[in-house]
Amino acid sequence: MTLHSIVIQKLLSTKAHVGRQAATHHFKLYTYGFRNRMAIIDSDKTLICMRNALNFIGSLVRQKGRFMFVNTNWLFDEIIEEMTKKIGCYSPSATALWRMSGILTNSASPKKFKSRHKRLCFGPTQPPDCLVVIDTERKSSLIMEADRLQIPIVALVDSSMPLEIYKRIAYPIPANDSVQFIYLFCNLITKTFLYEQKRLASTSAGAVKEDLPKSQPRENLDQVEEQAKSIDFLKKEVLLVPYESLATVPDDIAKTKNLLDKLVVLKFNGALGTAMGFNGPKSALKVCGDSTPIDLFLEQIESLNAKYGCNVPLMLLDSFETHDETLKAVGKHKKSKVDVHSLIQGQKLPLDSSQKPREDDDLYNSDHGSVLLSLLTGGTLDVLLSKGKEFALVVGSDNVAAVIDPQILNHLIQNKIEFCMEVTPTAAFDMSTSTYSTPQKCQFADIALNSSQSPMDKFKFSDIRNLWVNLTATKRLVDTNTLKIGNSSFSEDRNSDQMLRQSTAVGSMIKFFDQPIGIIVPRSRSLQLSSTSDLLLLQSDLYTSNEGLIVRNAARANPLDPSIDLGSEFEKINDFQSRFKAIPSIVELDSLTVRGDVWFGEGVTIKGKVNIVAKPGMKLEIPDGAVLENQEINDPADLK
Repeated sequence: MTLHSIVIQKLLSTKAHVGRQAATHHFKLYTYGFRNRMAIIDSDKTLICMRNALNFIGSLVRQKGRFMFVNTNWLFDEIIEEMTKKIGCYSPSATALWRMSGILTNSASPKKFKSRHKRLCFGPTQPPDCLVVIDTERKSSLIMEADRLQIPIVALVDSSMPLEIYKRIAYPIPANDSVQFIYLFCNLITKTFLYEQKRLASTSAGAVKEDLPKSQPRENLDQVEEQAKSIDFLKKEVLLVPYESLATVPDDIAKTKNLLDKLVVLKFNGALGTAMGFNGPKSALKVCGDSTPIDLFLEQIESLNAKYGCNVPLMLLDSFETHDETLKAVGKHKKSKVDVHSLIQGQKLPLDSSQKPREDDDLYNSDHGSVLLSLLTGGTLDVLLSKGKEFALVVGSDNVAAVIDPQILNHLIQNKIEFCMEVTPTAAFDMSTSTYSTPQKCQFADIALNSSQSPMDKFKFSDIRNLWVNLTATKRLVDTNTLKIGNSSFSEDRNSDQMLRQSTAVGSMIKFFDQPIGIIVPRSRSLQLSSTSDLLLLQSDLYTSNEGLIVRNAARANPLDPSIDLGSEFEKINDFQSRFKAIPSIVELDSLTVRGDVWFGEGVTIKGKVNIVAKPGMKLEIPDGAVLENQEINDPADLK
C-alpha cells in the first residue's frame, strides 16, 4: 500500500467523498461518478485542492496575515474553538461568527448586534486577508462581501453549490462537511499555523540578532557561547563499531522479510550537476555502463524486495530543479514493483534561512539535519509509523555506492539504537593496524565531512552521509518538542572553521538521540559524484554493477582507489565526453593528473603514477591502444 493510498483511505474514512443527489455542471470536475443517485466526490481532487489551500494559508501566516474563520453549523463549534485557541486566533468577540450581512463592508468601526442565535457579537475593525468558510451556505452574504472586497476565500464546497457562489471562492475544497472531515481539516490548518509560526519566530529572532550593532557586547558573547558549544560537542565521543563485528542476518527468509519491512529509504535528490555543466540532476548521469544512480538504487531495492518478498519503499527528496527530470527517470521503470515517491523539498521541506544557494551543487545540502527533521515532523512521519516502519535510511545526494544493508538494520534493532551514521577510514589513517577488530570510541572532531575541500589528512574517519534514524524515537522527540528545526546559529561561510561546519552537519541531528553510534564501513560504500574526475572513476573498468550494487574489480590489489585530478579542460561534462573516445583502463592506476589540451583515444591503459601536462598552445593526443605507466608526458615525444 502506497503513502498516497493511506492518505486517501483517511479521507474515505471521514466520508468526505459522499456528495448529494444533485450535482451542478461546474462541480462535475470533482466528481468520480454516481452511486445510488448520490454524487461521489473524487478523493484525489479533494486532496489536491486541500493541499493548495493549506499552502496558501501557510504563505499568509508567514506574512502575518489576518484570518477570519466562518462557521454556521453548531456541530462544529467545539472543533473551531479548539483550533482557534491553538493557533492564537481566539477571542470571545471574534469567534462568534455570523450569518448577517454588512459585517465586512461595514467594518470601519466596531459594531454591536445580536445574531440569529441570540449571541452578542462585535464586527471586526479591519477586513481579514483571508476568509475560511467551514460550512458554506447557498446564499452566504459573507462570501459575496468578501468577493466585493477582493478577499481570498478558502471554503468547503459540495455537489449542490451554485455557480454564483462557487466562482467567488479562490480555493474551493470539494468534500462532504461531515464532523470527521471538519476535524481532519481543522487539524491540518492547526499544524500549518503552528509550523509556520515557529519558522517565523525563529527567523525573526535571527533577524533581530543580525540587526544589533557589532559593538554590542551581547553579540560577542553569543558568538563565544556558540563556538564553545561547538567545541564541547566535537570533544564528545561516539562509539564506532566495525562492520565486520556485526552479527550476520539470519538465514530465515521470513525473519529477514520482517526486518526489511520495518525500513523506508529516504534519498536526497536535490543536487544538480551544474558544476559539471550538466543542467539536470546528478542522479541522471550514467555512472556504470548505461545505468544512472537512480537506476542502480531502484535495481538494488527491487532485488531486495524480490529476494525476501518485502516492501521497502523509496522516497526521493527532490528540489524544484530536479523533480521533473526525476519523474522521467523513474517513469522508465514502469514495470518495477518498487513503491517510489518523489517529493519536492521546496514544498514540504522549506530551506533554512541560513542556507543560501551557491553556484555549485549544494543548493539543497543533504547533510543539514533540519531538512530531514522538517520532513519527519510533518504528517509523513505519522504515515510511515502507521505502516509499521521503524527505521529510515537517509542517503545523501552524492553517494552513488550506498548499500541498503539488512545486517546494519538488524544490529540497530537488536541493540535498540536510535541513531547511526556510517563512516569510513580516511587514507591518512593507518590501515595496517588491528583497529577494526573491536568497537572503539572516537571524538566527533576526528570525523570529517567527505568533501574535497576538507583537510582529510587531519581526520581518522570520514562521514559518508548515510544515516539510520529510528522513527519512533523521532516521534518521541517531536511530541516532547525536543527537536530544534533549523540550525541557524552556525556559520555557513566557506572560510569558517571546520569544527563549526562539522557540528552543523552531524550535530544538527545526532545530539538529539540517546547513545548514537557509528559503523565503520568499507571505503567501497563511499563513492561520491562531485566532479568529472569522480565520473571517470565510476565509468572505468574499476567498477561494475550487480543487482544495483557497485562492485569493485577483484583484479585491483591496492585497497585504495586511484587519485584522479582532471584539469579545467575536462571540467564540463560535454568536454569530458568529447576528450575521451573511450574511458581508459585504470585497474592498476595509483594517480593520474591531466592538464592542458589533452585527448584520449580508445583502448588506453594507465598504470602507476602518470602526469600528463600539455604545453601551452599544444594539442596532445594519446593514441589508441597506448599503455602509460609511471610516466611524465609533456609533448608527443614523451609517448612511448
